[in-house]
Amino acid sequence: MAVSPPSADAAPAVGSVAAPSSPTLVRPAVQSDVPAVHAFIRPFVATGRLLERTMDELEELVPTGFVAVDPDAAAAGDGAPEPADGRVVGFAALEIYSPKLAEVRSLAVSDAYRGKGVGRALVARCVALARQRNVLEVMAVTSSESFFTGCGFDFTLPGEKKALFLQTRDVPARPVEG
Repeated sequence: MAVSPPSADAAPAVGSVAAPSSPTLVRPAVQSDVPAVHAFIRPFVATGRLLERTMDELEELVPTGFVAVDPDAAAAGDGAPEPADGRVVGFAALEIYSPKLAEVRSLAVSDAYRGKGVGRALVARCVALARQRNVLEVMAVTSSESFFTGCGFDFTLPGEKKALFLQTRDVPARPVEG
């Protein structure tokens, strides 16, 4: 899926913004968020909804990453680190491959915050950053296609090209949700 070229009505890529129907704030990630984000994405990795990210990989994603925090939420109580401004309830990063292409990576939103605009706000921040950096297209590799089409993504590439993938190694079977 890819999103169209830049437009003037893009959301800002810097500063904190509230998700539309939630007390959640979406802000640029900082290095001190890495332990909390790493702990936050673990359940998504365990269920096969996200690819595993090491602390080093997350540190590399911080400059183009965004964190959703709920300042009113109580700590999860699992001993995981939390940022000073609230509990992590979402994360996404933009991986910029070239001036032509970037990818929304590691998008995850806590189940309790789904349907409240948190995921859309995270994607909007990634797309705004791509526009700010004059990246031509943003792609998303996802199992949630209706979510991304609702964010303006489409299946077509220029000239009706298609993206194809080849696995270069065996991957263990993922558990089936449901």
